[in-house]
Amino acid sequence: MDRAIPRRPLTLATLYCDADIIAIDKPSGMFTHPSPGHEKGTASQLLVAEFPEMARVGSVERPGVVHRLDAGTSGVMLFARTQRAYRKLREDFESHKTIEKKYLAVVHGAPKPPSGVLEAPIGRRPWDSKRMAIGVADGKYSKTRWQTLSRKGGISLVEFTIETGRMHQIRLVAAHLGSPIVGDELYGDEAKDKRLRRPPRRLLLHSVSIAFNHPVTGERMEISALPPSDIVYAI
Repeated sequence: MDRAIPRRPLTLATLYCDADIIAIDKPSGMFTHPSPGHEKGTASQLLVAEFPEMARVGSVERPGVVHRLDAGTSGVMLFARTQRAYRKLREDFESHKTIEKKYLAVVHGAPKPPSGVLEAPIGRRPWDSKRMAIGVADGKYSKTRWQTLSRKGGISLVEFTIETGRMHQIRLVAAHLGSPIVGDELYGDEAKDKRLRRPPRRLLLHSVSIAFNHPVTGERMEISALPPSDIVYAI
């Protein structure tokens, strides 16, 4: 489970919008779409309230949703406003050929080596349905690049670039490298979290940019979201 959801009302900041797509800066604590126990206040519901036509895009349960972020993760999210945009974006996200996503994470220690590429299958742990694992026999291919940007005491700021979008991909890779993400309740280190000068209030992972081909015009685009203060304090 992710860190406690903020009690203040959550709102959406629009980063880009046209007739076919909309990109938002999702706050930490907001779920992408309704799920058991989290039926209200999701990103998809707030967008449908503002753009009612999105209710007919994609599935009824996940209108306009072409990819997801964990509830604790903040940053750039892309949604489809039309069915034609939805079909093309879903195709692109599933093929992994034209989508590039970059994240910033605050991690314990420092990855070893400080930069590199990991290609490995990711799948659910047979003995724990809530957690994923690297190297699962029937897992799906994943590719993750990382670059350590700075170190400060016992933490580091790391940029992760992913060409695939497997569940918990970055969180798993960070833990695999011996540097779990600060505030990660599934794959992290709670004891180290508590010893930090500024103990985390959430998963310190931020979707900083998405590069993609516009689903209608074909134009290459990159949309970014400035990292919040709890991410940049590691610099």
